[in-house]
Amino acid sequence: MKAILEALALPPTIFVVLITAGLLLGGRWQRPGRWLTWASLIALILFGMPAVSGSLLLALETGLPMTPPADHPPQAIVVLSAEYTRSSDDALGYRPGLLSLDRLRTAAALHRRTGLPILVSGGVGQAGAPALAIVLAQSLKDDLQTPARWTEARSKDTWQNARFSAEILRANGISSIYLVTHSWHMRRALVAFRATGLTVTAAPTALDEPLGPDLDDFLPRAAGWQTGYFAMHEWIGYAWYELP
Repeated sequence: MKAILEALALPPTIFVVLITAGLLLGGRWQRPGRWLTWASLIALILFGMPAVSGSLLLALETGLPMTPPADHPPQAIVVLSAEYTRSSDDALGYRPGLLSLDRLRTAAALHRRTGLPILVSGGVGQAGAPALAIVLAQSLKDDLQTPARWTEARSKDTWQNARFSAEILRANGISSIYLVTHSWHMRRALVAFRATGLTVTAAPTALDEPLGPDLDDFLPRAAGWQTGYFAMHEWIGYAWYELP
């Protein structure tokens, strides 16, 4: 249900819903309906432009604290799960999706550079399926030859990722971490993990390249709407997490 509500409330679906609502309005609401339709159509077009949606995403990636504090260096690596896909070729019946795999590769490379232990965080993503953390930890071991020391398999969102991971880390005497997730998700994740009292150094996946002066970036396309979805999801989530 949560996923359905999110899809309906975020672009591009929300603009399609509003366009439809505007077209259905009649009577004395006909004129406001036309305004709603045109405004939503323009917003739909704008969010499909990489120049617009990409700029919203890039703004999430600025100013991340990627330098470890000299007086309290990280003692562990926490990698946040994203998604997985069904796979009959894997023992668990699932394998990491592309977003999760990107995060795993970043965590594995950081582990090889620092030697720090890894905690994988993520609960059940689908009914009847194993927890995301279990699937990702298996892939770390089998595909990247980098075993995870701990798995946090109860969380259902980023806030719970932080809360439950912090419990495991503190039980092992760890209070400073590298946090691995996508660069556009990092700002919201930092708020959640810092709220637990942990010292957090951002270790994001590759930062997105700034858009160049390309005419194609002003043409709506599917990739632009996908980027706009991620951007608005993160900005809304960040604002919500920052509420007192």
